[in-house]
Amino acid sequence: ITLMENRTEVTHFILLGLTKDPGLQLPLFVTFLLIYTITLAGNLGMILLIVLDSRLHTPMYFFLGNLSLVDLCYSSAVTPTVMAGLLPGDEVISYNACAAQMFFFGAFATVENFLLSSMAYDRYAAVCKPLRYTTTMTTSVCAYLVIGCYVCGFLNASIYTGNTFSLSFCMSHVVHHFFCDVPAVMVLSCSDRHVSELVLIYVASFNIFFTLFVIFISYMFIFITILKMRSGAGHRKALSTCASHFTAVSIFYGTALFMYLQPSSSHSMDKDKIASVFYSMVIPMLNPVVYSLRNTEVKSMSRACIPSSLIS
Repeated sequence: ITLMENRTEVTHFILLGLTKDPGLQLPLFVTFLLIYTITLAGNLGMILLIVLDSRLHTPMYFFLGNLSLVDLCYSSAVTPTVMAGLLPGDEVISYNACAAQMFFFGAFATVENFLLSSMAYDRYAAVCKPLRYTTTMTTSVCAYLVIGCYVCGFLNASIYTGNTFSLSFCMSHVVHHFFCDVPAVMVLSCSDRHVSELVLIYVASFNIFFTLFVIFISYMFIFITILKMRSGAGHRKALSTCASHFTAVSIFYGTALFMYLQPSSSHSMDKDKIASVFYSMVIPMLNPVVYSLRNTEVKSMSRACIPSSLIS
């Protein structure tokens, strides 16, 4: 760190990581390696299944394929850094690498946020307007929705990252986190953070509550439609699918709300780390199961790719 024109120029950060307990570092490293391996295998497998089988070239699986791609990308932006931080002497991250990690994690996490609402709208169209589904969810509509998700994600990441790294850092360069997340880096600044925190809260609030509103409205109409069904089996199947979706959505949005929609003075970094493990590593691992492996089409295609002797 060098002092130039009464301003401290930070050239690197030190990630404090999850723990400094030597007895926990190896078990955590093995655990995260296993999680990351499952994440890679699950999401890459899902993408390959959807791309290679023409029967899965439908709007729902188009969104699922992009969800798997996003999960793969934003998990890869964080998990290798977490595992490296559990190794001795590997806690330093350069200024530019920190900014890049913040940008790509923020971008893909925001893309997932908007993808979840697009998927909810797709399910609304399928359940509530089945006769008009093919004319509502056309290829162009699906493409525009997904492109919009990516545009919103990268635009928001530019705002988050630019807003954070426009600040001066002169108090400390030790990040009390296992990766360069916005609140953990922003708190190190010696600049007046009031405006930056407001920008973060307002932008994050809009993203989260807008997509939650779309999801809520979509599923409200879905539940109304389900209640009108006469088939008990149809009720159970639909509710089971929604329960799985709501589980993943609750974890994703719950941790996002916990992390970003509170002032820095009330942040507990230890609690933030635990929440971050869920949305940066656990959710990308679970999504292929929660959203995809429950579907009959994907199960049958998975079995077709596995020797019958390996299928229980």
